Amino acid sequence: MKLTKEFLRPLPKVLLHDHLDGGVRPQTVIDLAKETGYKKLPTTNPKELAAWFHRGATRGSLPLFLEGFEHTCGVMETVEALERVAYETMEDMKKDGVVYLETRFAPVFHTGKGLHLERIVQAVLHGLERGKKDFGVQFGLILCAMRHMKPAISQEIAELAVDFRNKGVVGFDLAGEEGGYPPKKHVDAFHYIQRENFNITIHAGEAFGKESIWQAIQWCGAHRVGHATRLIEDMKVKDGIVLNMGTLAQYVLDKRIPLEICLTSNLHTGAVKDLRDHPFGIFHRYKFRLTLNTDDRLMSNITLTDEYHTAAEVFDLTLDDLEKLTINAMKSAFLPYKQRIKVIYEVLKPGYARARKKQ
Repeated sequence: MKLTKEFLRPLPKVLLHDHLDGGVRPQTVIDLAKETGYKKLPTTNPKELAAWFHRGATRGSLPLFLEGFEHTCGVMETVEALERVAYETMEDMKKDGVVYLETRFAPVFHTGKGLHLERIVQAVLHGLERGKKDFGVQFGLILCAMRHMKPAISQEIAELAVDFRNKGVVGFDLAGEEGGYPPKKHVDAFHYIQRENFNITIHAGEAFGKESIWQAIQWCGAHRVGHATRLIEDMKVKDGIVLNMGTLAQYVLDKRIPLEICLTSNLHTGAVKDLRDHPFGIFHRYKFRLTLNTDDRLMSNITLTDEYHTAAEVFDLTLDDLEKLTINAMKSAFLPYKQRIKVIYEVLKPGYARARKKQ
């Protein structure tokens, strides 16, 4: 049976790399702009706005891709706005078959109207909790520090993440433009997270080379790596066969470090020129621990179902392959072990077993 979007949508899915401010509904952006007095939107027609975000994000450049966030962050500066976006995110996940979501955002981008960082995080968590109650989707929230900001700010966000660790925050991330902003500049924040026995994921190897991934893992202690597209630079490949694997790639493979792959986003930001050239195919063949993710649903105009469908079409994946990727994601989630196992054996495996009967 062909893996159509209609077949894939009900499958239980796990999403680990999703930006809260990159997945706002276009109509919500318009509504919030009106409510908060935000005047910078290019249009107030929802279809035109969706097209504007998507067109702006597909110019083959990460800095250009990030321009749209000025507007989504610009309308997410009140408690009500933050809670609404978080709640609607959970509803969108439910419609797409996602059973566990880790969404992330940078609290520092939402202080324009005077909200304190703690209140910002509380508002998002409240919206996610309401969504969990109404839609049955489990979640974890990851707080992002930003590469281009001072290390002292990263330290503050790291401490904020730990303060909320028993209230729904499950990890700490470093995001933003890679070039010129190496992760090791923020090493003190990561050492703090490590000392607190907490979870680390870092954007690395998307717009900068394998050195960024090396720093993320060996300087900053990343438990997962966001994107990691440029890890392929540490391999000698000919005709799809790895002739030699460098020490970094071998380390990632051996230590089972999860890679948060975002195929469509990587095409849109210019990390790859053609999806057929994406190193996902090589990584998958050589058994790296891979997960599939949306990154920014609004900017890339995708759902996780779309990403699964793209992966299946481009790399000829089977239902068994997609199940493995989904289980990989749950194994790699920043949840306690018993909770991860419960989801795998009580939700994911039965869901894929039912799907096989329909094939």
